[in-house]
Amino acid sequence: MNLPQRHRDTETERGGDKGKRRAGDKKQDCPFPLVSPSLWLCVSVASLICLIASAAAHDLFLKFDSFFLEPNTKTAVRLMNGYFNRSENAVARDRMRDVSVITPSGDRVNPPASDWRDDKDSALLSLQTGVEGTYVTGVSTNPREITLKAAQFNDYLRHDGVPDTLAQRRRDKEFGKSARERYSKHVKAIFQVGESRTGGFKTPLGYPVEIIPRQNPYELKIGNTLEVLCVKDGEPVANQFVMAGREANRRVIASPGVRADSNGVARVKLAGRGKWFVKFIHMTKLKQADLDYESKWASLSFEIR
Repeated sequence: MNLPQRHRDTETERGGDKGKRRAGDKKQDCPFPLVSPSLWLCVSVASLICLIASAAAHDLFLKFDSFFLEPNTKTAVRLMNGYFNRSENAVARDRMRDVSVITPSGDRVNPPASDWRDDKDSALLSLQTGVEGTYVTGVSTNPREITLKAAQFNDYLRHDGVPDTLAQRRRDKEFGKSARERYSKHVKAIFQVGESRTGGFKTPLGYPVEIIPRQNPYELKIGNTLEVLCVKDGEPVANQFVMAGREANRRVIASPGVRADSNGVARVKLAGRGKWFVKFIHMTKLKQADLDYESKWASLSFEIR
């Protein structure tokens, strides 16, 4: 897609089926081989490590090889389906309800499906930058439904950052209940073209959930704090639990989880250089005969030098 010159059906969502695994998900290999039954303790520990690794492999992010680009050049952004530093499989185009790019002038462009291609285990969107400025790209997926056993659902809540629903299940004595969930994912990346910093970074895309930065990340330095507004259906979400992290030297470093304040603003300290992500999952308990919960996932990625 040429930008204006004027200025897991395959998705490892939560990575895949959190137990039944969402279509197209790849099974995680345990990092330790199974050995003699006499080493049952080692096997149990290895199984726990596999479970935790699998629980973390359910995110969706937009990620550039570099978020710093030159004007009027061809590039591509990768839709990471599973981990921030490794994609499990490519997201099918019919899973995407919206694909958008916000230019420095605030114009919204919708790339055609033909600008996507699959590259091994991820989908790539071809772009051509325009003039200097700060750009935003976003992808919003259609909802899907899945049924999880109680232990699988509880583990997902624990490791993917949904502590309020976990506490609610504990309080209501529902730890032993399976769960039918509707889920969707809504992801954004902010990238910088040339030297000029512009204000399009804070343009809402109107997704069901969204992370909107209150400062341009490319005006911040290591040690600064990025404020982000957590939004659901266009309204701030007070007390939302937010997770963040960065990739540096090919490994992901997690930051402490934080809570949004009463105005829906969360504050993330940018502790080091690298490619950063901020994310949250907003989950609602439903009162429907065939559906227990609805989750809406949001992520934002950018880079700090």
